[in-house]
Amino acid sequence: MIDLEFPDGSHRQFDDGVTGLDVAMDISPGLAKQAFAIALDDELRDLKRVIEHDGKIRIITARDEEGLELIRHDAAHVLAEAVQELFPGTQVTIGPIIDDGFYYDFAREEHFSTEDFATIEAKMAEIIDRNDPIEREVWNRDEAIAFFKDKGETYKAELISDLPVDEEITLYRQGKWVDLCLGPHLPSTGKVPKAFKLMKLAGAYWRGDSSNAQLQRIYGTAWTNPKELRAYLTRLEEAEKRDHRRLGNALELFHFQEEAQGQVFWHPNGWALYRALQDYVRRCQKKAGYAEINTPQLMDRKFWEASGHWDKYREHMFISSIDQEDKVLAVKPMNCPCHVQVFNHGQKSYRDLPMRLAEFGSCHRYEPSGALHGLMRVRAFVQDDAHIFCREDQVTDEVKAFCTLLQSIYKDLGFEEVQVRFADRPETRVGSDEVWDKAEASLKAAADATGLEVVHNPGDGAFYGPKLDFVLKDAIGREWQTGTIQADFNLPERLDASYVAEDGERHRPVMLHRAILGSFERFLGILIEHHAGNMPLWLSPIQVVVTTITSEMDDYAREAAAILEAAGLRVKTDLRNEKINYKVREHSHAKVPVIAVAGHREREERTLALRFLGEGGKHQQVLKLDEVVAKLTSEATPPDMKFD
Repeated sequence: MIDLEFPDGSHRQFDDGVTGLDVAMDISPGLAKQAFAIALDDELRDLKRVIEHDGKIRIITARDEEGLELIRHDAAHVLAEAVQELFPGTQVTIGPIIDDGFYYDFAREEHFSTEDFATIEAKMAEIIDRNDPIEREVWNRDEAIAFFKDKGETYKAELISDLPVDEEITLYRQGKWVDLCLGPHLPSTGKVPKAFKLMKLAGAYWRGDSSNAQLQRIYGTAWTNPKELRAYLTRLEEAEKRDHRRLGNALELFHFQEEAQGQVFWHPNGWALYRALQDYVRRCQKKAGYAEINTPQLMDRKFWEASGHWDKYREHMFISSIDQEDKVLAVKPMNCPCHVQVFNHGQKSYRDLPMRLAEFGSCHRYEPSGALHGLMRVRAFVQDDAHIFCREDQVTDEVKAFCTLLQSIYKDLGFEEVQVRFADRPETRVGSDEVWDKAEASLKAAADATGLEVVHNPGDGAFYGPKLDFVLKDAIGREWQTGTIQADFNLPERLDASYVAEDGERHRPVMLHRAILGSFERFLGILIEHHAGNMPLWLSPIQVVVTTITSEMDDYAREAAAILEAAGLRVKTDLRNEKINYKVREHSHAKVPVIAVAGHREREERTLALRFLGEGGKHQQVLKLDEVVAKLTSEATPPDMKFD
């Protein structure tokens, strides 16, 4: 008999030879109809596969996250079958699922075109309508290799040849079509919803190696129903409108060029935005008890070797050799060892703790040119980095204070939804299990004390300690991992950091690595896309444009702009000989929050007519000049400087 435990804790016994489908049918015919697969002790398995042992079971349907993954996996297989039916002689290679979809790599002499997509999609729908059963088969290794070679599928034969000798070889058959795959799969092709779309073409090297043959990759997306597909495509359209690279160019914020790959050329507008954000974070950190420091760009490799970063990050480091001195220096990819040097300078007492050291640290990391992506992935960036050196009994209070600070900053910047993930020890790490036990227990206790709902993210900790990662959700529902706090019991030991405790003996501090924005560059990219370029008034690079109806008002416009600028606002004048509607439209497209218009009446009455972004110029508010100053300076006051 097979004993199975269900999610509600109940148990049922079944005869030997029972399958997942039998179990689902035993519960209800309706569930059996909806079932995609099962999870046996959290291992996904085909619905028709025999259950060989007792365990915990879940029936997977379209409502489960694993159900969507199965849909995408099978959509990739349906795509491959469709391509081979339509284009005989094409070889299939690999076809995994990815975020929001799937892809499949093909070897074919002729090039695919996006114009082929409609034909391929129609063939995919036809394969789904066939409702061919998808069946798992275990093959002998040599027979499987021979099978694919006979079909001219050399890539599949190579994959099998390279598998460990003791690994089970599984092939999946859907109708007449057969593919090498670990599985699991849906019971039949008819279970794949007609909620898919082919998205784009790209080149890809076999096994990611540029010395191998180049393949053609077809990307697709798949969802549980057409409504979800439509919503996804709408999000993509909205994301394209919000793309920070397009907005960065349109709003004259920044640019990139080939001669300085992965490095940002900030224009006046972009740098004003950058400085406004940095000044805000600086003030918030100062109020929270952080002392700001600045550390060198180049450090001797010995510090990076001692910290463990050399082994972990060497391939991402820019190196400078000094032949005359026989030294190797590394341009810092992070600030941690530098901050330890500041802590180590001079004797520290328990009375000095916690010591909070913050730096807008300029860092450099080598990223392959193909991975660079606007502000989101660069080679030169600045972190709002800080390290807290504290006693073990201070960890909880420091983590709580950090979480409060982080939530306040995110809220001020317009992010309301934040998920917290607890990441524990990775496979590759430094330090003993005993030290990791202590570090994880310490951070977990602190996380519990914050009262925040925390999601477990196993194995994703830093190589030196566990961490809490903070994930923002933006205006169109995308998630971005930004802030982090990491409990490190290892680096202080490796870099010989210590303080004199009350007992007169030297002890190791706990080192809390923390960032709220992470990379300024990346966070600004997120912020621009979140607000679609319509920045809050206090962050906007240009807060007010003072413009005229005719040139007779130029002197008054200059005077008004000078008064507003003296009050602390970022102001620009537009005295061009253009129609006022043209100027208003142009500045509205440039996302200027306030357009102040000066005409004859405004000059005579010392007023300004204010038009606000988002109102389409349909409404305006005419105020005395001193009232304009009071209103706009109040509305442009950064959140941390407002008084309740």
